Amino acid sequence: MGLASLCAVTAAVPGAEDFGRIAPCALAVSDDGTTLYIACEAEGQVLVLDLGTTQVNRRIHVPCPSGLALSGGGSRLYVTSSAPRSQIVVLDTSNDRVLAKISLGHTAQSPVLSHDGDTLFVCNRFNSDVSVVSLKDSREVRRIAVPREPVAAALTPDNAHLVVANHLHTGRADRGDVGAEVTIIDTASSLVSANIKLPNGSNLLRGVAVSPDGHYAAVTHVLARYYLPAIQVDRGWMNNNALSLVDLEAKRWLITVLLDELDMGAANPWGVSWSGDGGRIIVAHAGTHELSCIDAFALLRKVTAIGQSHAAALAGATSGNQVQRQIQFEDASNDLLFMSGMRRRVALPGAGPRQVVLAGSVVYVANYFSDDLCRVDLADPRNPAMRISLGPTRPRSTDEEGEARFNDGTLCYQHWQSCASCHDADARVDGLNWDLLNDGIGNPKNTRSLLFCDRTPPAMSEGVRESSKDAVRAGIHYILFGAESEEAAQSIDQFLRGLRPLGSPHRQGGQLSDSAVRGAKLFADPRVGCVVCHPPGLFTDLRRHDVGTRASFDTVGDFDTPTLIESWRTAPYLHDGSAATIVEAITLRNRADRHGRTSHLTRSQIEDLAAYVLSQ
Repeated sequence: MGLASLCAVTAAVPGAEDFGRIAPCALAVSDDGTTLYIACEAEGQVLVLDLGTTQVNRRIHVPCPSGLALSGGGSRLYVTSSAPRSQIVVLDTSNDRVLAKISLGHTAQSPVLSHDGDTLFVCNRFNSDVSVVSLKDSREVRRIAVPREPVAAALTPDNAHLVVANHLHTGRADRGDVGAEVTIIDTASSLVSANIKLPNGSNLLRGVAVSPDGHYAAVTHVLARYYLPAIQVDRGWMNNNALSLVDLEAKRWLITVLLDELDMGAANPWGVSWSGDGGRIIVAHAGTHELSCIDAFALLRKVTAIGQSHAAALAGATSGNQVQRQIQFEDASNDLLFMSGMRRRVALPGAGPRQVVLAGSVVYVANYFSDDLCRVDLADPRNPAMRISLGPTRPRSTDEEGEARFNDGTLCYQHWQSCASCHDADARVDGLNWDLLNDGIGNPKNTRSLLFCDRTPPAMSEGVRESSKDAVRAGIHYILFGAESEEAAQSIDQFLRGLRPLGSPHRQGGQLSDSAVRGAKLFADPRVGCVVCHPPGLFTDLRRHDVGTRASFDTVGDFDTPTLIESWRTAPYLHDGSAATIVEAITLRNRADRHGRTSHLTRSQIEDLAAYVLSQ
């Protein structure tokens, strides 16, 4: 069904004629279900939507709002204002007055309010920690370190544990088991009680929701088959799209199920919500512009039955049926039929649904690229999703269109993945090694950031594409296996050209630390030699070098020199991801001083040098 046939509401918003891109990215609904708050990242506004009239009544200016939390009773709204030095903005919802601004870390998001209203937990994505904020004192009281890039969090109903989804895996990429982790934090002690690793290939975690009984957490993510040569995408050969359940009582991974179907993927699962009655799990698919409505009770019954058979099999009862169930439990992450009869896919009339919120049986969805919302009534599956406009319709600019195409799984054959499934939504990295067909089969390479790819040719570690333009077109054809579209490729080119680096979290107030200042001198020292291949500016000489990192499966020994800009967020390092840290790259993986003469440096000097590199 097309947009024209759906019920759309255009909000009467003061100053709407001045609207540019809106980019709704976070939602919060009042307890009485009458008001929806919408964080609009690009617009720098929080919109207040009357759900009775579906009209936007007010606009509240907050720079780069990335997350929302609403107090019980709805008198206070907590907004993360995302930046290298983020803030929590506390608003009085009766008059939109700012009551407090509390300093936080780098790229704060996903604020979670304790049930007593006294404490706020906030994910600082690029500091890889969680802030604990005392609302009584209006200050941050501590930071809790987590593995890597926390992007979403949820509290258990008893307020005892905070569940955190870490976006990317840590460590090397050339190991046999690579997966991101879910962190459980004990809120009373502010200590990490468990880091739970998800199955091999689990990465790009986006959303987390806790069941109303507090027994389970549901986490959305991509399930990468990075260990297979990328010769096709059919049936999730390269990427599946998954939901993992974590047993919060046992503090362990429970099961991972696929949200794709046999011949149709469900690219880029993002936001997730668990209904108050426990019966539904709702997942937004940002890449295929739809929702998954999952029968949570049926899923848990099936998981419980498999778990019981699994336990019996381990105890020695090995009937054929029990063994089969054991295999089914362990291999659900490979079973595209596992969710049959338990999940309904709902097409949405918007583009890029990222966040979902439930108000009773009604789901509200924030469509990041179409600047609107969708309303889906789960109680009446016959009715289509209703579009709610947040401002005047306007054409996308070329770079906006390119960003949308970069994140669009419908460009891919059978919708299994998008460019963002490997390069993330903002064209950086997933930290994995992929065996692409660009340079033959059997020699996997680590995913490279696309920041400044148009200015640092050639593309790929072996330089097999002369330019980023060539790589984009090859990617659409050979990686997405989609129909070649020069229009789509040109818009993606424009999006990539517009990428700009973020400020490093290793800087102090935007300035180099004392350690990094010392490291800058070492970097420029000709006796160390870093500056020869990484000259200031783009920090690359645009040449290939043999730096002694060739492995047995590599067909060549010289690799393209990467830029060091934003190296703080592109771990692991080297063409094969064999160095988990910059320190490892310039020590353990620097045979015979072939990429920097560092063997004579002290440990302290090595750390200073790494501090400078990570400050770029």
